[in-house]
Amino acid sequence: MAFKVGLLGLGTVGTGTVEILLNPEQRHPLLQEIAIYKVGVRSPDKPRAVKLDPDLLTTDLESIVTDPTVDIVVEVIGGLEPARSLILQAIAHGKHVVTANKAVIARYGEEIFEAANQAGVYVSIEAAVAGGIPVIQPLKQSLSVNRIHTIMGIVNGTTNYILTRMQQEGGDFADILADAQALGYAEADPTADVDGYDAADKIAILASLAFGGRIKLPEVYCEGIRSVSAADIAYADRLGFVIKLLAIARRESAYNPNDTTDHLQVRVHPTLLPKAHPLASVNDVYNAILVEGDPVGQVMLFGRGAGSGPTASAVVSDVQNIVAILKTCSTAPSVVSTNADSEPHALMACTHQHYCTITPIEQLETRFYVRFLTHDSPGVIGKLGTCFGDHEVSLESVVQIGMRDQLAEIVVVTHTVNEGNFRTALAEVKAFPSIHSIPSVLRVW
Repeated sequence: MAFKVGLLGLGTVGTGTVEILLNPEQRHPLLQEIAIYKVGVRSPDKPRAVKLDPDLLTTDLESIVTDPTVDIVVEVIGGLEPARSLILQAIAHGKHVVTANKAVIARYGEEIFEAANQAGVYVSIEAAVAGGIPVIQPLKQSLSVNRIHTIMGIVNGTTNYILTRMQQEGGDFADILADAQALGYAEADPTADVDGYDAADKIAILASLAFGGRIKLPEVYCEGIRSVSAADIAYADRLGFVIKLLAIARRESAYNPNDTTDHLQVRVHPTLLPKAHPLASVNDVYNAILVEGDPVGQVMLFGRGAGSGPTASAVVSDVQNIVAILKTCSTAPSVVSTNADSEPHALMACTHQHYCTITPIEQLETRFYVRFLTHDSPGVIGKLGTCFGDHEVSLESVVQIGMRDQLAEIVVVTHTVNEGNFRTALAEVKAFPSIHSIPSVLRVW
């Protein structure tokens, strides 16, 4: 008798999941012990890319998560509801859960994992971050022996595609976004991607795993790429940088055995990245995640961060891992039972109890790139330098690039400075009569 999977959703990822499970040849032999028992869909009669017995399809998703025959529920419908409620129902009925839903995990992870721990079941989320790139299990297992200092990456393929094309073609954001939507790389409503919310969900999940504590999503600083222009891309190139939307989580200080509080930076924003940096050459729809720890040093994971095949690979990997654990509990799947008294596999479960302290963005130390448009009057650069200096903002370079629409264009790059001081100085500069506008303010790695 095979282990039975109840699949919620038969869209892009659901279809990829079915294709793997129906074709186990030349894959791990454990896949031959996994059977698709029921598939929840909206429209059973809809033409589909994968052939399934019509008797497997149902529009009653709740019947799947409450069915005593189902061992593992796979949720790939996306969105917050009914996904969250169905996951919690599955857990309440003793089902293990595999989900690709980063939004639900980032927002309701505490509720879901506490319920799973009480019920003695697993909730596996490899597919929730970076598609087919294996990052969740490495953080929970092989990299967990390290003290992680930083985890940072390009975790949104849509924005990376847009920025890559802006860099290669010199095009503007709005035009390339429209192309990305026509090609299917961007949603009709691109807000979650281009405003950084998707990346914020993902870095909250990664930070929780890397630093062993819960993350409050509203405390993650989030800034998207709408303000990045072709001019910024060109100037960054001249300065030796590329612009990437980075998701970053870092410890604030070195290890101190007398201080058990985790003070973290967790943020998403476009960043000028040196061309020699390992993430600078990650282009198009690809994702990459760089982990720095002691003693491992730097480890970078690279691949496709979305799509049917890559994400389905992560989903089925989680299903297989759960089945492998269940097989050690019993020789017969039909008698597998988990309950609140069972002891979860330590490297599979999520047992974080405390919240990490997130340092407010205004307290961080970083470098900045600023582009000013000014009226062409004498002494502007000197006034900029004086104002920034009065607020302890040290300038690395100040360059007048040329003229744009009869305005002087000045690019400033700071040394590492306190963000609060920088913002105060910038507000003061903005009030200068000679300043027409400040089109761009970007951080520099």
